[in-house]
Amino acid sequence: MGATASQLEKDIGHEFPQNEHYFGLVNFGNTCYCNSVLQALFFCRPFRERVLGYKPLSKRKESLLTCLADLFGNIASQKKKVGVLAPKKFVARLRKENELFDNYMQQDAHEFLNYLLNTIADLLQGEKAKEKDKDKHSSTSSVSSKSSVSSAGTTNGGSQQNNKTEPTWVHDIFEGILTNETRCLCCETEAQKRMRVKKLPKILALHLKRFKYMEQLQRYAKLSYRVVFPFELRLFNTSDDAINHEKLYDLVAVVIHCGSGPNRGHYITIVKSHGLWLLFDDDIVEKIEAQAIEEFYGLTSEIQKSSESGYILFYEARG
Repeated sequence: MGATASQLEKDIGHEFPQNEHYFGLVNFGNTCYCNSVLQALFFCRPFRERVLGYKPLSKRKESLLTCLADLFGNIASQKKKVGVLAPKKFVARLRKENELFDNYMQQDAHEFLNYLLNTIADLLQGEKAKEKDKDKHSSTSSVSSKSSVSSAGTTNGGSQQNNKTEPTWVHDIFEGILTNETRCLCCETEAQKRMRVKKLPKILALHLKRFKYMEQLQRYAKLSYRVVFPFELRLFNTSDDAINHEKLYDLVAVVIHCGSGPNRGHYITIVKSHGLWLLFDDDIVEKIEAQAIEEFYGLTSEIQKSSESGYILFYEARG
């Protein structure tokens, strides 16, 4: 691995960005689905900054988020610019929390991404609820000596608020808002219903449907359709009242599935960092040219053939 690391530094040369680190991740038998998503998220700048800045309520309680923060912090604090790290603690925690990932079968990268983000959001909401309860109890204690009516009102107000789940920074980064619109095409005769985007997310994560259940095969098969994903993207299906509807997105990461089916094959990731394109294949990191990304669009023929094709696209809002 030392030769690979030194080669990467040579390939990047004087272009190597300050305070940036390009570290491969060790594969523990079948964890390329995990490594590929973690690399993509690390190079989604808003997400990385939030994870690195996370302070848990209890330092003694381990969670998937504390393990992720430790991993990201370990990468960001390395003295070397390139190398390899083993995400042992994170993978162990993942397998402990969800039996779906506690085996040596290939898993789906998109399922893992959803599970990770939902788990982090649930954890953050739980911490917010605990902090609110703490504030509520201290507030109730301070007013109880003055008025029992006032105290009851404070308690009721607090309990009503707790029924609502507040958005977290995960929602703030990844969640947009869709709105239903019904437009009359010809009055009283026909209407068109459509979904439009009302609020654009900071990170737009797009999942390409690459697997379909084939009745004749009695299993899922890969769809290797050619999908050209642009380096720059603007969403045109925004609602009239959308905020900053002209927002432009830049492609920052692509999780790629290599192989012929969801339960076999391999995942790799390409990322854009400070104008450089890099390919992360578990513990191997290589600099690639922008035009090489065309190889991951998919196939124009034999769509059920094995291929290396884009599976999850990550776009970051500009500005």
